[in-house]
Amino acid sequence: MEESIKNADGLLAAIRASFALQEQDKRQYSPLTLAFVGDCIYDLVARTIVVERANTNPNTLHKKKSELVKAQTQAACADALIPELTQEELAVYKRGRNAHSHSSAKNASIGDYRKATGLEALYGYLYLTGQCDRMLELIVKSLKQNGIEI
Repeated sequence: MEESIKNADGLLAAIRASFALQEQDKRQYSPLTLAFVGDCIYDLVARTIVVERANTNPNTLHKKKSELVKAQTQAACADALIPELTQEELAVYKRGRNAHSHSSAKNASIGDYRKATGLEALYGYLYLTGQCDRMLELIVKSLKQNGIEI
């Protein structure tokens, strides 16, 4: 797993280098900006899990991926992770959860949607701060604690 972690951090470094992106203080990013990135990175992780488990038709892959990324699943994962989070991680999660978005999930309660947004903000923060190993550790723990095969 160590090599994959280096590659994930390497991807972030390569993106920054390729586009001459300057280092920013991620603590200053709005929680919805962090969630915007976190949604994408979590979706990429979920897609990778699904594709690596079964090379099948896109519709089946989409359905399996959707089970992992839907707000209800993310909310359950967030609940499972709360005791595992550092104070800094918990603060980022809470900022994301409490952020007032102008959109909402089509098929989720407001509570689940907010918890999912908090989790996405946390994942976005961990990714953007180069803590991919910690992000993946939390994803694995949360899915296992919810009985989701990984």
